[in-house]
Amino acid sequence: MISDQGSSFKNQLMLSLSQLIGYHHILCTPYHPQSNGQVERFNDTFVTQIAKLTDRESSNWDEYLYPIIFAYNTGIHSTTNISPFELTFGRPANLPTDHPPRAFTFSKPNDYFHQLVRNLKHYHAAVKENILHQQQRSKIRYNYHRQNPEYYLGTAVLTRIFTTRSKLDPKFSVDPKVIIKEAHPLYWVEDIETKTISRVHINDIKPLLIQQQ
Repeated sequence: MISDQGSSFKNQLMLSLSQLIGYHHILCTPYHPQSNGQVERFNDTFVTQIAKLTDRESSNWDEYLYPIIFAYNTGIHSTTNISPFELTFGRPANLPTDHPPRAFTFSKPNDYFHQLVRNLKHYHAAVKENILHQQQRSKIRYNYHRQNPEYYLGTAVLTRIFTTRSKLDPKFSVDPKVIIKEAHPLYWVEDIETKTISRVHINDIKPLLIQQQ
């Protein structure tokens, strides 16, 4: 299971559940939404749609939850080329504007189940191929102009500051930090002054350049 590092996920209860059930709980790197991209992408779409429909006081957002979820589940997704509704039920959704669906008669009670299993296998195979294709395209587009530096233990670096209040505030830490553990593209850095250890992604690290005298 992948989650952020909020207190609702990072607590003794979740730790006990992981030990009881036996699942592996992975915590996302702070301020790096790509670690949990599927959830973050859905949240971005969901919040954007709610913002378009709510009133100025944003007090009636709950009235639009079901319509927005229905629109999302019945829409064709660019990655899968299939709607979530079809992936779940093995057939397109019956929308209010559609003609009445044709009636099907099955000779045995479990015929529908077998037909559903066959449909879902077909859908899942097509979706898997579409997802792999889109992932490859996204990877090529992302890496086209992207540098991929690597840092080593003991390297002094600066880390990105995410709590800036003004455009004139520094974007990276003023005091240097030292890399004490690396698992590229993740690095654990220790503040030289406070000895605080934090985990950061390589995109949020900048090498410390010291001018030679």
